[in-house]
Amino acid sequence: DGYNVINAWKDLSVLAEESLEHAREKLLERLSSYGAFRAMRTVVVFDAYERAGEAALEENAAVTVIFTAAGETADSYIERLAYEVVRRGETVYVVTNDWAEQMTVLGAGAYRKSARELIEDCRRARQEMEKEKRAKLDIGRSEVGSRLGKDVLEKLEQWRRQSR
Repeated sequence: DGYNVINAWKDLSVLAEESLEHAREKLLERLSSYGAFRAMRTVVVFDAYERAGEAALEENAAVTVIFTAAGETADSYIERLAYEVVRRGETVYVVTNDWAEQMTVLGAGAYRKSARELIEDCRRARQEMEKEKRAKLDIGRSEVGSRLGKDVLEKLEQWRRQSR
């Protein structure tokens, strides 16, 4: 439940007061990295906020974004999607702070996670990514690399990434 998570994530909640669109973009960036690192398919559902008409689906390699149809709540869409995915034999985690929604998806056979739990797991994943990145830098690819300072290695890594 995208808006549920935005409202629970302190900096995104503040950002949403200025620009809801920007808060959504930041959330999707974070969840894209998180999902890729955890090797999970990530689907974010937003209520049809200031929208009219049919549901909208946006997909990219990292995350699927769904805006519900006018008059449909994110909760009802999530419930339906959870039932469908569980019936296919896949594992589903639903992130919401709504207690009734948590109980409904548990009844469907999905797992529930509060927004706070997701935020904490995203923080841990970010730390693990940084640790892995540092470990790769520490290995060094040559004798010269093992003699360079961390700041020089990071600058060289930035240049390498820019040249792609």
